[in-house]
Amino acid sequence: MAEAAKVHHLPDAHAILAATRRPSNLDDQKRSFLRMVSHELRTPLNSIIGFSEIIASELCGPLGSPQYKEYAEHVRQSGHKLLRLVNQVLEIARLEGHVTDLNLVPEPLDHAVDDALDGLREEIRARRIEIVVANEGALPSVTADPRGLRTILFNLIQNAVTFSPEGGQVRISAEVRPGRVEIRVSDDGEGVDEQDVARLMRPFEQGESALTRSTEGAGLGLPIVSLLCRAMRGTLRLSSPPGQGLTAIVALPPG
Repeated sequence: MAEAAKVHHLPDAHAILAATRRPSNLDDQKRSFLRMVSHELRTPLNSIIGFSEIIASELCGPLGSPQYKEYAEHVRQSGHKLLRLVNQVLEIARLEGHVTDLNLVPEPLDHAVDDALDGLREEIRARRIEIVVANEGALPSVTADPRGLRTILFNLIQNAVTFSPEGGQVRISAEVRPGRVEIRVSDDGEGVDEQDVARLMRPFEQGESALTRSTEGAGLGLPIVSLLCRAMRGTLRLSSPPGQGLTAIVALPPG
């Protein structure tokens, strides 16, 4: 009778199989949803940006009043800002939902830094920021997802450019430490209060109050960097001594 009772309480094999499949099915549903939302949002935005560029460049002929060209340029810039926000929101949803398809490989930092800077040339030029890359051309490699690494660098450099004073300097460096490579991105802005550092790692937070801040953005850059670092077996740390700007320190496995 004792043996019969044990058999009676054994978990059902079908229930075990269903339980193991449930997380996988949820991940598949999340991936499918994010692909759909990504397509439905990005497709019309890309059309808006593309057609506004055609209008602004008067590719099909003169517009007449110069104001139309100016308005088309405003539409193009607004489209790019909105597309960037959409991309960030989707990235946060993907990372917080653990729906990641990362390919961790040895990746040269020199190439990744160059790609990130290329995507920010217009902002860097508009704010007259000097970019200083220590040991440029001889930076170490890290083990990282190529796209994820560029997203990390893009967000950190953009953040530094945004909060540096006009005509200021952004410094980028990388140093090999035991078991890791430390990447540093520093600006010479006002920095943030020590009690605000942890808050900056939460989505939709900025370093200034919503009423007084002079910069745009939804406060998603640093949370995305933090989540990506964690997904790539790395860490993000922020340092902001009073009056000495903000330094973001990313530690990733060596390549």
